[in-house]
Amino acid sequence: MMCGGPSALQPATAETQKIADQVKHQLEEKENQKFTVFKAVSFKSQVVAGTNYFIKVDVGDDKFVHLRVFEALPHENKPLTLAAYQTNKEKHDELTYF
Repeated sequence: MMCGGPSALQPATAETQKIADQVKHQLEEKENQKFTVFKAVSFKSQVVAGTNYFIKVDVGDDKFVHLRVFEALPHENKPLTLAAYQTNKEKHDELTYF
């Protein structure tokens, strides 16, 4: 993995789902809608001054959102932040840096 570059695409894990679940309410507030389906499908991570997680999430009806979640360094003791997101994505859309 290139230093500072995102990792290779990996299947979502239980940890990935946990991260997505922790920022779900932030996305729902920004989009002014509730997601009944919210299943992490795949992800990439990027080490910065903390970690960026790029997560593809299935929100039902063949619709997907891409999340960029920032996890601060442990000593900063900060919650996960939904740094950016992209809506209206499809299953085949590549998870890229945004």
